[in-house]
Amino acid sequence: MTAEQNNIYGTLYLCATPIGNLEDMTPRALRMLQEADLIAAEDTRHTLQLLNHFNIKGRLVRYDEHSKDKQGEYLLGQLLEGKNVALVSDAGFPGIADPGEALAHDAIAHGIRVVPVPGANAALCALIASGLPTYPFFFGGFLPKSKRNRREQLEQWQHIPATIILYEAPHRIVEVLKDILAAWGDR
Repeated sequence: MTAEQNNIYGTLYLCATPIGNLEDMTPRALRMLQEADLIAAEDTRHTLQLLNHFNIKGRLVRYDEHSKDKQGEYLLGQLLEGKNVALVSDAGFPGIADPGEALAHDAIAHGIRVVPVPGANAALCALIASGLPTYPFFFGGFLPKSKRNRREQLEQWQHIPATIILYEAPHRIVEVLKDILAAWGDR
């Protein structure tokens, strides 16, 4: 990317949001949300509550798994026109097990600057509070929803010599824990 392009294109800010306690919102993330031309969010209703709590007025657009293709093109176009976009997930870091990864990839491919704005991260918070070894660790994200595909994935990961961190939806946690126990034993 040339210096001239850097002055023309906007910046994609990947802003971490609280994972349960609004006091975890960083001053820098608040500033990025206030200054952004657009705020892209997985769930605009959830993000609107966050913005209202901090009295932030901004142009909010939906960017989630279902809208990422269409909205990704739109947001990329806005970035190429010089607009700054702050991307947030429902909680934690955008791009970790969510569609933010695709937008960051596309932005980088077009020479657009991508800037992480650190803050809360559920995987690392769980790791350090678990009492399990923190090094090495493996982050597997979300397991497949289908029982058969999930079991196949668990079999592939069963001998990873590390603490394994997975994400799961609350309504599936018991079923997934049973599958993990069946695949890995009492690890």
